[in-house]
Amino acid sequence: MIRAVGLDVVEVDRIRGVLARHPTRFLARHFTVDEVAYCESLVDPAPSLAARFAAKEAFQKCWPERHGWRDVWVERTAGGAPRLAWSTEIETVMQREGWVAHVSLTHTRDHAAAVVVMETRAG
Repeated sequence: MIRAVGLDVVEVDRIRGVLARHPTRFLARHFTVDEVAYCESLVDPAPSLAARFAAKEAFQKCWPERHGWRDVWVERTAGGAPRLAWSTEIETVMQREGWVAHVSLTHTRDHAAAVVVMETRAG
């Protein structure tokens, strides 16, 4: 059963601007080392960073309390699809409540978006 849906849209130029002003601080504060490494391996990291930023915001809209930027992150499956991962504290609640979260990311040159669907496992 679906318990929450979160959606967020980010302007890629907003991320470019923050990267230009405070690259080290912004990346260290908001993303994991693996997220940064993946995005920086791309020709243009800004759209993928923006999509991951949107995913963190979308997850927050589903989560019942505040958490840190680096408590939730995007990983890539072996097939390349994104999936969410999270801190031990969030994992504990997810397991206890029987919740699972699904994420979808997209971006264009100008915008990035993420949708998170949080559901309760059946039975």
